[in-house]
Amino acid sequence: MSPTREKKMREAALQTQLDLTVVLENIYDPLNISAIMRSCDAVGIREIFVIYTQQYLDKRGLVLGKRTSAGTFKWMDVYLFDNMEECFRRVRTKYKRVLATLPSEGSHSLFNLDLTIPTAIIFGNEDDGLSTEAIALCDGFFTIPQAGFAESLNISVACAVSLYEAYRQRDAKGFYSTHPQLDTLEQEALFQRWAKKVKTDKYHNRGIAIDEQSPDIIPVFAARPSLT
Repeated sequence: MSPTREKKMREAALQTQLDLTVVLENIYDPLNISAIMRSCDAVGIREIFVIYTQQYLDKRGLVLGKRTSAGTFKWMDVYLFDNMEECFRRVRTKYKRVLATLPSEGSHSLFNLDLTIPTAIIFGNEDDGLSTEAIALCDGFFTIPQAGFAESLNISVACAVSLYEAYRQRDAKGFYSTHPQLDTLEQEALFQRWAKKVKTDKYHNRGIAIDEQSPDIIPVFAARPSLT
């Protein structure tokens, strides 16, 4: 491993955000998922949650190529669910609240949210948005301010805008520098996990299926028995 790559990996471990994530519901375009993963990687998110409940998406498997995902699968865990309530249950054990972009009574502006506390942000299907089932399970809603005629942003754009507002707030509190969320030992453990992948030139490029019988999801820095 070159010194430049090692330095980059250690910086990414330092800047990892343990309590910020994204949940995706029935996203059918792999390019949108790839773009979202790139935004997640850019702000230090190391795991995301993907729900497939619609019949025509069943068993699609979420396979992304190395080029389309810009290699982000190497640095990120993608958990795949076909049970929405189970996904929300798992997410809440780590991230406490799930927020959605939705123009409704009681929605807050994105810029008025406190995104420095544990948060998962959910985004819905490209055509229909979030299902009524997902909306019923959310803990709150927000809107992204707009000045034009379009009623909404593309999903990957909306995700990027939301995550970079979280980045701005977290950076102001030193989460990427003076007050990292991983301690020194956790950073080293995450670095070693990544180094193993780089050394073997292998990476997991499928979503990891989770159901009610699956064990607890372990932290991103924890050692795995395989290269996932």
